[in-house]
Amino acid sequence: MSMHVAESGIELEIGGMTCASCANRIERKLNKLDGVSASVNYATEKAKVTAPEGYDPQLLVAEVEKSGYTAALPTPPSARGAQSDGAEEPAPDLELIALRQRLIGSIVLSVPVIAMAMIPALQFTYWQWLSLALAAPVIIWGAWPFHKAAWANLKQGAATMDTLISMGTSAAFLWSLYALFLGTAGMPGMTHPFELTISPSDGAATIYLEVGAGVTMFLLAGRYVEKRSKRQAGAALRALLEMGAKEVSVLRGGQERTIPARDLVVGDEFIVRPGEKIATDGVITSGTSAVDVSMLTGESVPAEVAEGDAVTGATVNAGGRLLVRATRVGGDTQLAQMAKLVEEAQTGKAEVQRLADRISGIFVPIVLVIAVVTLTVWLLLGFPVTAGFTAAVAVLVIACPCALGLATPTALLVGTGRGAQMGVLIKGPEVLESTRTVDTVVLDKTGTVTTGKMTLVDVVADPGTDRAEVLRMAGAVEDSSEHPIAQAIATGATQETGVLPAPSTFENVPGQGVHGTVEGRSVLVGRETLLADAQMVLSPEVAAAKAEAEGQGRTVVTVGWDGAARGILVVADAVRPTSAEAVAQMVELGLTPVLLTGDNETVARQIAAEVGIDEVIAEVLPAQKVDVVTRLQAEGRVVAMVGDGVNDAPALAQADLGLAMGTGTDVAIEASDITLVRGDLRSAVDAIRLSRRTLSTIKVNLFWAFAYNVAAIPIAALGMLNPMLAGAAMAFSSVFVVGNSLRLRSFRSVAGKS
Repeated sequence: MSMHVAESGIELEIGGMTCASCANRIERKLNKLDGVSASVNYATEKAKVTAPEGYDPQLLVAEVEKSGYTAALPTPPSARGAQSDGAEEPAPDLELIALRQRLIGSIVLSVPVIAMAMIPALQFTYWQWLSLALAAPVIIWGAWPFHKAAWANLKQGAATMDTLISMGTSAAFLWSLYALFLGTAGMPGMTHPFELTISPSDGAATIYLEVGAGVTMFLLAGRYVEKRSKRQAGAALRALLEMGAKEVSVLRGGQERTIPARDLVVGDEFIVRPGEKIATDGVITSGTSAVDVSMLTGESVPAEVAEGDAVTGATVNAGGRLLVRATRVGGDTQLAQMAKLVEEAQTGKAEVQRLADRISGIFVPIVLVIAVVTLTVWLLLGFPVTAGFTAAVAVLVIACPCALGLATPTALLVGTGRGAQMGVLIKGPEVLESTRTVDTVVLDKTGTVTTGKMTLVDVVADPGTDRAEVLRMAGAVEDSSEHPIAQAIATGATQETGVLPAPSTFENVPGQGVHGTVEGRSVLVGRETLLADAQMVLSPEVAAAKAEAEGQGRTVVTVGWDGAARGILVVADAVRPTSAEAVAQMVELGLTPVLLTGDNETVARQIAAEVGIDEVIAEVLPAQKVDVVTRLQAEGRVVAMVGDGVNDAPALAQADLGLAMGTGTDVAIEASDITLVRGDLRSAVDAIRLSRRTLSTIKVNLFWAFAYNVAAIPIAALGMLNPMLAGAAMAFSSVFVVGNSLRLRSFRSVAGKS
């Protein structure tokens, strides 16, 4: 039996959940078992269970199935790796395809039913029987997911939005059947006159098929939109595991062979050429290089490595050829640990119970009580049983708000569409409903507040030397090097001085710098020790400038030629031009910005002061970023996190609202709730404002979805509800909800570029 046992226990894939209360219900069920503690996440459709050693997972599966849901043990990672990437996805998509077919079928069948009921001119002699033939499949087959969920809820003694829908559509259908077969509605020539007057109606002569079919059609549309956007939730982990190198050149028996990276074993020696990803965690056995670790640590300065240094899988070798001995493979690597952190953060994140479900939980029992009271009062007043039933059923029919299913998805659709035009991509409904009231924004430094790329920020020349000459000579030599700092200097020099001369000789001094011959001069560029070895000493003025730059946490490169030191080049991670403006806008929205970085305190304070942030948390290891977010949440803050690197992914998943820079890694983008395409921090402000606007639109929509129907309940209880009025209430509330949602299209960006 295939079983995936995490350190914390067993993991189950849950199917059939329709709302956050389903997840809570399964969680309660599992926690009742002896020695079992479980947490179920509606967004990722997974349950994390801690059970005693040797506990049979099939017992957990059986317990979930008893609640009316499905559970399965996931494929172990080894089997999953052996499949092609496409083979992992089909199961979830089948559910979406089935929902789409249900929706299309319901639209095709419902439109004529609604048209006939609302337009008397279309009511030919036996129109009511055609309505029945068209509406029956919609109310039974189309609304099946709602009936099924309502039944599962009923067994648990709970009422949700599904209960309300199932109850209303079933009541409309059963009453229409009664009126057609036992009442007078089946007579040839029966019509629904077009009148919106309130007058006592003969229940046995009216049918409500269009209400049942219309409600189902609108709700399926809402459910489909929502389901499609939710499908991305699990993609973060796939993206993480996809990041590693796919193939690796291994030395076995003195021969170099290319094998899939997953076949590496501890102790294997493998070759990493310049520009390649390091296949797995290991130790360098020969070679020196600079490794770009920004993907993992978020730090823009590459790490200089030599023999005996440890390297991490999925980081990029930016310098020379390395020979590495594998020390950790598969699930033990840092990348796999990071994936686990993301998953734990996503599973542990409390899902806000959907607003519509919370309202339904209160509304359904009230409606049922009103229906029973209506029937009782009519019977006590001596009216015939049919009249009492007509009024009671009318209460159930009108109580089912069709606009309820549209309230959230339409606002989301317009809100997310408007966001997309502005470069703010919102993942799905859970995102906005969990935004609640964000009050703290945690900003990752490198790549978020700063550009994340090394940039030439200053040149200080010796008093007797021309500044442009220092830049031109250094740029010419550095242009031949692959080192990221060298590339930053070469780029800066080209921008300022134009085309650089080509060096006639070039040599890399590992860990020190480079030297080459440019226009007959022997030029050295690198650490101060490289110049000192050649008896070149910096002048006091330049040495003072170097000390000051290093005190600010910047990287300093020294330049010398023809036996004398000529100046220094200062390289740093530059602050994005719009960051200070964005921070000011966040403060205006009532948010507290916090700068979070693995960099040292000095650099962090410097950058925080530059953009106007007071709260700084520095020298944080990648894995501790989640702890910082969790700690802020424990203080009662609602946290939004903005980041861009793999090391930010777990924290983005943990935060109440995760925003990823579109210029960042795929993993960060997948783990977040919102992606900022432009990589401009002002987009984060837009995202939070848009989330707030969309959420308030959803609340207004839900109010109106219920308002029309609540207002019509007394009319129904008095037996004065004619089908035309029921249909009109349904149409009006839907049109209002859609119209209100469309107002989101006028949302404007604070950046002035929308």
